[in-house]
Amino acid sequence: MTTEEAARVEVERRAEDAGVGREPEGGGRQPAGEGRVPEPGPGPEPEPGPELDVFAQLCPSRELFAELADKWSMLILMSLSACGPQRFSELQRGVGGVSRKMLTQSLRSLERSGLVLRTVFPETPPRVVYDLLPLGRELAALVAPLGRWTERRAGQMLAAREEFDAAHAGG
Repeated sequence: MTTEEAARVEVERRAEDAGVGREPEGGGRQPAGEGRVPEPGPGPEPEPGPELDVFAQLCPSRELFAELADKWSMLILMSLSACGPQRFSELQRGVGGVSRKMLTQSLRSLERSGLVLRTVFPETPPRVVYDLLPLGRELAALVAPLGRWTERRAGQMLAAREEFDAAHAGG
């Protein structure tokens, strides 16, 4: 078993043990940056206004949706949900194949959108831990079933691809 496969198995095991959408452990941490305190919960779901439409090319919700649907964001959210707060290197191992650059960019985007909290501990060397904020926990709980569905149906989808490719080969 490769290191990547072992990390994936560990993430899956922890997800089963912990349950999706659970409250993460670790009290007493201070958020990075001044004045940033996590909200107690996502609150009631706001009604989208007529100006919000993910299908509209210039709608801000479409840009947010595209950022969430990138190659790494959902996997990062699922890993944080399954394993709880993690350091950068733990996340990189858990989300096999992500480069340092892409993990950094994705974490920064998720933090900017209020989904992930980056906490810097005043130690030498500084320790940085990433965790889900309430909106991130809510989204991770929605994404986890999609991940499980994909794993269950991967065989059927791969077979359909082979069939499609064979039918469309050469012309």
